[in-house]
Amino acid sequence: MDVPGFLASHQPFDELTPEELARVLGALEIAHFPPGAIILEEAGQPSTHLYVVRKGVVEILDDGIVIDELGEGEVFGMWSLLGHIAPTATVRAREDTLCYLIGAEVAREILSTRAGAAFVVSSFRRRQARIREVLEGTSPPGGLRTVGSLLRRPPVTCDPGTPVAEAAALMARERVSCLPVPRPDGRYGILTDRDLRARVVAERRSPDTPVAEVMTPRARTVPADAMVGEVLLEMIEHGVHHLPVVDRRGDLLGVVTDTDLMGVGRETPFALKSALERAPDDATVGRELRRLPDVVAALVETGTDPVHVGHVVAFAIDAATRRLLELAIAELGEPPAPWAWLALGSAARQEQAIRTDQDHALAVGAEPDAFAGLAARVVAGLEAGGIPRCNADVMATDPRLRLTLEDWVRRFERWMAEGGPTGSEQLSIIADYRQVVGPLDAEATLDEVLATAPEHPAFVRQLARRALDGRPPIGFVRDLQVEPRGEHAGRIDLKHRGIVIVSNLARAYAARSGVTAKRTLERLRRAEDHGVIDPESRADLEEAFRFLWEVRLRHQVERYRAGLEPDDFVDPHELGSVTRRGLKEAFRVLHRAQRALALELGL
Repeated sequence: MDVPGFLASHQPFDELTPEELARVLGALEIAHFPPGAIILEEAGQPSTHLYVVRKGVVEILDDGIVIDELGEGEVFGMWSLLGHIAPTATVRAREDTLCYLIGAEVAREILSTRAGAAFVVSSFRRRQARIREVLEGTSPPGGLRTVGSLLRRPPVTCDPGTPVAEAAALMARERVSCLPVPRPDGRYGILTDRDLRARVVAERRSPDTPVAEVMTPRARTVPADAMVGEVLLEMIEHGVHHLPVVDRRGDLLGVVTDTDLMGVGRETPFALKSALERAPDDATVGRELRRLPDVVAALVETGTDPVHVGHVVAFAIDAATRRLLELAIAELGEPPAPWAWLALGSAARQEQAIRTDQDHALAVGAEPDAFAGLAARVVAGLEAGGIPRCNADVMATDPRLRLTLEDWVRRFERWMAEGGPTGSEQLSIIADYRQVVGPLDAEATLDEVLATAPEHPAFVRQLARRALDGRPPIGFVRDLQVEPRGEHAGRIDLKHRGIVIVSNLARAYAARSGVTAKRTLERLRRAEDHGVIDPESRADLEEAFRFLWEVRLRHQVERYRAGLEPDDFVDPHELGSVTRRGLKEAFRVLHRAQRALALELGL
């Protein structure tokens, strides 16, 4: 393959224009390195070129330990080059290696493009994961493995007409806790040990009862190439403990269980959710919910996708909320009208970290004042579980956030017509709501109103303006800007100067698209589907969002393990040079997205 064709087939060169690629070729040199040759030395002279491996393999060494290997088409030297700093690791040729060297000026131009910045940020995340894998002895981080890699045996199945006694004997003989049941339509049912207890033994059914009468008729399935972290969320969100795994044709490969994903320890999301759902009283709910930081720390330390961790936090708080409501209703009596408990803000987006507070509301069929006691019980119960009250009082205990569904609809329609809330009303209530529990279908009703956003340009522009309020902490020369004074002087607010900016941008894109999705990444992807954001910009923002979440969560876990109060303020001098450079690149992505939105809407 010729040099232009080779480069054009690898990142970040694959998205260059012909003119940009010609610039690269004009600044390109070729160098050969024999086995054992040191190409870049840790703490040595800064790199003067961007290196692309054309042939051979190089090793990346940190303190003499090989933490990674790079082969054909892979790039190194960029962090040292971009930051004018000594290399953070040694690069050594493992075998005869040929490299393309791209001069500093052109290399910086390429890495400053949108595709280049996204490539740098994603490379930081991969390198950090690889370092943790090597140094902590995990291979690879749990959340990054495919679920198919966890399968240890072929599936054990039975027919729908099999008597339950035979099915139970098969499960005991094969030592499995479930049996997938192939259906005539090519899908699968599933019989679990819980089905046997609840639908056979408890109901005193005959041992000759066909499996089809007691099984779960439609089992959720997952593809073998799904990430463990994705499957973990699927199980927790839908309250299942077994998921059949299928190949691309839909053929059954095996079954993955919750213990396969997270083990049987006490500090797993499954154990916590189960304990909350079974809690006999408010005090037990609070005691179990206080285990949440340990669960989060375990997930972060095993390499779970940082965005998935935020979802797990929300699932746990949801479970506690549902149980507190059940206990309160059992004691206070059935409410006088249908109701819906709504999570708001980051809770609605399911993007919460160790440090989070309460944001919620109630929509009811009638008599909202009659629900005051119920709201107070939930607020007190969550507070006892370590989830503090909202400083701005955005909680269902406030009568302004405890309304009939008709009043909520009228309020939403007024906001849409007038271009947004005024005074002390919270902007996030408009679009960041999610029904946690309750017989009143409030979320779907409010979604119908929100879906009309494109018909209200003043409202859409208001959301866009809010997406431009906060600015990422980088200056004209792209240095990180820290808080100049106050309690957090010398540190960076990762939440408000980074993560929230992406959330606000995604909300604005969603409103322009008429999209009613709540999670930030889903909003970005749906907006891309509607043509409101281009694929490259969406991918850049998603990668920056994940990177910022990872730095935030690791910072919070480190403080928690040290006995300190978790917060969102990081001191860049306490971060490694790789992470600092990653922050700069992530903030550049945010800055560029804000500028593009402002130009597009004339703001």
